[in-house]
Amino acid sequence: MILLASTVPPLRAAAFDANTTFAKGAYVLSGEGSYGERLNREGFAELTDINLWNVGLRASILPFGVTGPGALRGALEAGLEPLYQRYPDPHSAFWAGLMLATRYHFLSLGRFVPYLEAAGGPGGTDLNVMEINSNFSFVVWGGAGASVFVTDSTAVYAGYRYEHNSNAGTASPNRGLDFHVAVFGVSYYLR
Repeated sequence: MILLASTVPPLRAAAFDANTTFAKGAYVLSGEGSYGERLNREGFAELTDINLWNVGLRASILPFGVTGPGALRGALEAGLEPLYQRYPDPHSAFWAGLMLATRYHFLSLGRFVPYLEAAGGPGGTDLNVMEINSNFSFVVWGGAGASVFVTDSTAVYAGYRYEHNSNAGTASPNRGLDFHVAVFGVSYYLR
């Protein structure tokens, strides 16, 4: 029995090669959804009770490949994301636009890849509440999260975003809306 076991070749764990997955010029396709609740950042007594959910599909490129030393070793992702955002009852409103999105992936932890991200873009809306009342607004966000690579080219991710929606003074009122947002998604890396 021992002799038979010694003839079986050892199994190797599949190693994750970030240099290959995050190669310069690689493309990333991501589908994501999120849910957010209103944040009363200024402590206003009167506040519209509102939450949101959204869906987006991002197409990105890794323009530089893997760069940086030690813990800062990572890769920049830049792309465009059509985004549809819904504000459910009682407001039953939407925002839809095109976001310019960036994400910096930290690559020193193998298949577990933390990231920082920022995005912003203009869009059309029918959200008419006391803080913002216009047919046009900007959505911007900043956040952090982590991806886990389930294969060398597929990752699932989750994160937090601080989101702001404002018409940038193009109409009145323009107090804007702020949200705490949880995001979940999947990315596919094409070399």
